[in-house]
Amino acid sequence: MSGQHIETVVLDSEGLSAWIAQDRAVLAMFQVFHDMGTDLVIGANTIVEVSHSRVNLPRLHWALSRVKVEPVTEQSAKAAARLLKEAGLHGHKYAIDATVAETALRQPGPVAVLTSDADDIGRLCGDRVRVIAL
Repeated sequence: MSGQHIETVVLDSEGLSAWIAQDRAVLAMFQVFHDMGTDLVIGANTIVEVSHSRVNLPRLHWALSRVKVEPVTEQSAKAAARLLKEAGLHGHKYAIDATVAETALRQPGPVAVLTSDADDIGRLCGDRVRVIAL
């Protein structure tokens, strides 16, 4: 993070899951974000992705109370589909990544995405967001 200000960080499901699981590296990163006044954002469909039988529900609810949840609307879905087309990607494997990328691209910048799919998010966003790989 070396002093570069980040206004918004968008979390994909792995980023949110790592936070819920209290991953030490992620918690340290989030302390830096907090000190910068960075906003944490997720797309609404990320909630569905992290909700499984083993998720710690109290931690999930705690995390959700500290992020801005962006809706996935018809307009944002169409924009995500355009990102896929522009990147030459298609199919289920990339659909959620595209919605994460689209969410990131409409946030106040500078924007970073905390993701386990750094290559895909990088292809979808180009140089418009900073990708932080998990």
